[in-house]
Amino acid sequence: MAIKPPLLKTGDTIGVVTPGSPLDANIINMRVRYLRDLGFNILFGRYVYAYEGITAAPARQRAEDIMEMFSDPSVKMILSTRGGTGVQTVLPYLDFDVIKKNPKVISGYSDITVLLNSLYQFSQLITFHSLMLVDFRLETPAYNFNQFFEAISTLVSPRAIQNPPNMPQVSLVPGNVTGPIVGGNMTSIVNTLGTPYEINTKGKIFFLEEVNSPTTAIFRYLTQLLMSGKFEDCLGIIMGECTNCPVSYGTTYEDLINDLLVPLGKPLMTNLATGHGFYKAAIPIGSEVELNTTDNKLTVLEPAVK
Repeated sequence: MAIKPPLLKTGDTIGVVTPGSPLDANIINMRVRYLRDLGFNILFGRYVYAYEGITAAPARQRAEDIMEMFSDPSVKMILSTRGGTGVQTVLPYLDFDVIKKNPKVISGYSDITVLLNSLYQFSQLITFHSLMLVDFRLETPAYNFNQFFEAISTLVSPRAIQNPPNMPQVSLVPGNVTGPIVGGNMTSIVNTLGTPYEINTKGKIFFLEEVNSPTTAIFRYLTQLLMSGKFEDCLGIIMGECTNCPVSYGTTYEDLINDLLVPLGKPLMTNLATGHGFYKAAIPIGSEVELNTTDNKLTVLEPAVK
């Protein structure tokens, strides 16, 4: 059974960490000011402002920040400053048993994908493919904040995940399946294949999104996931946006979905607002969802928090 974290309330403390690439201190401070204006207290990890190249700090230190936030009873949510790259290097230094005993909301996307799915896989903790610290600014669409706070701060149930108006979800293969949802950024997930942290899609609904990758790279990623059995194992497939993905050889992202995934015959939804797109749905990793591609609906069946 998946473990639900306690819901987040105004006045709670949010622990801010940098699990992957560094972020400029001025941006961190501006986004934190926005959170404080919303009524939250902030606790910084020791290495939040670190800046040592591709990653903010050595893997063990970034992992220590995460573990300290999980161990601190005053912290109710853990928020990543950004994704970037290198998040998977913290995984060997996490104590999944301690995390399991101290469930709390943790949110992010991009390379944070590997952390979210590993926490669910090894600690049974429901995590949230949703906003990061960089998203807390005036320019962020109200849709994104509504999705985020409805997922982590309310007990709305069931909760329909719907795109904003004028951005239709598209179902390409009809069907109706129910199961835990896993997935996220395609590059990050492919990078874990062949490691102890390889994503488990068996009996799951598998969703993917991508950014800044030409369709030649998407072709490689989807082929790798097909050959490693990830699509064979899953119950259904959700393909989110491919944001800023250049067309290669006249072959689009949609062409690849039609050529490689539609023939699998599994319930398949596309164009879900997720991750790197302007609009970001809040996907609770590990929650039971119903993917009904006959009626073009995606529904979270129970609250992801308690």
